[in-house]
Amino acid sequence: MADRPKVLVFAGSAREGSWNRKLARLAAAAVDRAGGAATPLEMRDLPLPLMDEDLQVREGVPANARRLKDLFRAHRGLLLACPEYNSSITPLLKNAIDWVSRRAGQERPLECFEGKVAALVSASPGALGGLRGLVTVRSILGNIRVLVLPEQLTVPRAEGAFDEAGGLKDPGQAQALDRIATTLVRTCAALDSAPR
Repeated sequence: MADRPKVLVFAGSAREGSWNRKLARLAAAAVDRAGGAATPLEMRDLPLPLMDEDLQVREGVPANARRLKDLFRAHRGLLLACPEYNSSITPLLKNAIDWVSRRAGQERPLECFEGKVAALVSASPGALGGLRGLVTVRSILGNIRVLVLPEQLTVPRAEGAFDEAGGLKDPGQAQALDRIATTLVRTCAALDSAPR
């Protein structure tokens, strides 16, 4: 591919030992192998206050939210590693999505999400691997104009799923991650080359 599709890759957790941060690192490498240009993002580098419309009215969109919006704007693809908290989305991920959705200046509604393609993966100590949380993430993104790929990866019993080098022990899971990254990159490339 002449122009490598840009994919923003991040986890919905800032925890130091997060399995989803490990999965996000593997996903970024898979995107690069598939011919894309992954931009790994650590959410702890962009701390955000809780989304609060009164705060936005008083002070505007926070600087880190503006930085995050710029990153979304600059990437066609999103690859999200989504922890599951109490069968749902994490507060960190929901707060990030909410701030990126806030209009600033002359922006169109949901401008930073429009035309994006997302792939979802998750790791969890539970038997379902974070599947219930992905249902919610998929619903949110689909309702804000993001095309969410149908294939996803869940890694159950995550405390034993990674080897000492941080890779996935299960070859089937590793292949699934590569397949998802390839589909994401190809879909982004097709959209980028489509007539406008």
